[in-house]
Amino acid sequence: MSTTSVQSNTIRLHRVIRAVPERVYRAFLDADAIAKWFPPNGFTCRVHHMDVKVGGTYTMSFTNFTSGKSDSFSGEYLELVPNERIRYADRFDDPNLPGKMDTTITLKQVSVGTELNIVQEGVPAIIPEEACYLGWQDSLALLIKLVEAEILE
Repeated sequence: MSTTSVQSNTIRLHRVIRAVPERVYRAFLDADAIAKWFPPNGFTCRVHHMDVKVGGTYTMSFTNFTSGKSDSFSGEYLELVPNERIRYADRFDDPNLPGKMDTTITLKQVSVGTELNIVQEGVPAIIPEEACYLGWQDSLALLIKLVEAEILE
């Protein structure tokens, strides 16, 4: 594949998490939670706008903590099935990262917690597939720390 290809990547992830689906679902839709777990290691996240409903929109940015360079993206919620499924489409604001990415998150209650499946389609070809997997690995490790914690009041 040449570097000028317009082909895009599809990323598939699977995890089993020791938390109920309700908690995992909420972590994907709560602005403060997303700011905590969604950015990969070395990045911070700012949620500028989030209207969680089908047809609702969001705007976020990730900032590289070392360089200070920020990339923003926005999107729309396409499907929300409480505690089972989230589907959204987003785009980077940077014209060098063209196209729309569709992400589907599926949650299934299992004996030990939640089975999580993520499919992200349309990742811009300029982003190496392995970099996407590495970033998602970082993010999901933080998600697991957030939702598996049992803190008594």
